Amino acid sequence: MIVAGAQNGLFAASLCMLDKGDEVLVLEPMYVTYQATFEAAGAKVVPVPLTAKDFGLDPEVLRRSVTPRTRAIAFATPSNPTGRTLDRAALEEIAAIAVEHDLTVIADEVYEALVLEGQHVSIASLPGMAERCVTIGSLSKSHAMTGWRVGWAIGPKPLIGHMDRLALAMLYGLPGFIQEAAVEAIRRYDEVADAMRAVYRRRRDLLIEHLASCANVEVVKPVAGMFVMLDIRKTGMTSLDFAWSLFQATGVSVLDASAFGVSASGFVRLSFTTSEAQLSEASRRIAAFLHGLEDRQTAPAGTAPAASP
Repeated sequence: MIVAGAQNGLFAASLCMLDKGDEVLVLEPMYVTYQATFEAAGAKVVPVPLTAKDFGLDPEVLRRSVTPRTRAIAFATPSNPTGRTLDRAALEEIAAIAVEHDLTVIADEVYEALVLEGQHVSIASLPGMAERCVTIGSLSKSHAMTGWRVGWAIGPKPLIGHMDRLALAMLYGLPGFIQEAAVEAIRRYDEVADAMRAVYRRRRDLLIEHLASCANVEVVKPVAGMFVMLDIRKTGMTSLDFAWSLFQATGVSVLDASAFGVSASGFVRLSFTTSEAQLSEASRRIAAFLHGLEDRQTAPAGTAPAASP
């Protein structure tokens, strides 16, 4: 069915699938709306932290999180905020757990067209999974159509039927001109997505190159999307303190990634959606700020701190 953006699709699926007291296992870091979206149906969100080093899946952590109240597993691949993807092996592990415990999988795939390395794999394409998956997509990221609010939800016919009846009360359909724009975007899907991937790949590499000399942070290289996670724990600062200190010293704004869950504490999220000229300047300022922190941390006691960049 057509929905008013991926968020609307997630919300409709939540209301039609979940009841009070149900539990949803959500891979964390998670997008900031997920908790409110699932809790609106009365369900409880159970965060399942990904590995600390590269935000990969530990299947045993997921398996141990299943309880008699678990009804669904939800995740985004590619992920916002991490820019990481779940490969076929990880998806097969999730599928096996879903089948074993008769769970539904909610897969947010809004960044699927922006995989910069490798190939996107949809969990619904795995054997036996189409009938227990809801796949959410949109044109917001692949075609920069965020403000058009158009997306889709794909799932089993009975569930889509319920969601369609909900949409009748909630939306009464999308405007025709928006659907016409979406049709044109889909006709040119590969052309537009190929161009955007090339731009984002170039910007990602530029950002990583500028930050490579900073010993007190680690860049989690994204393989998809338009964001970079920066591990700032070696600075000794919290994510919030780092974000504010960087902004006050340099005028560069980054996001405190702890908003995406406890497992993202100690990280900030950088966006590479701006022009390459602006990105180069912002990267230079961030690197100068980080080198200044290094100098202050290694300076002998009583030495005056270096000036802010």
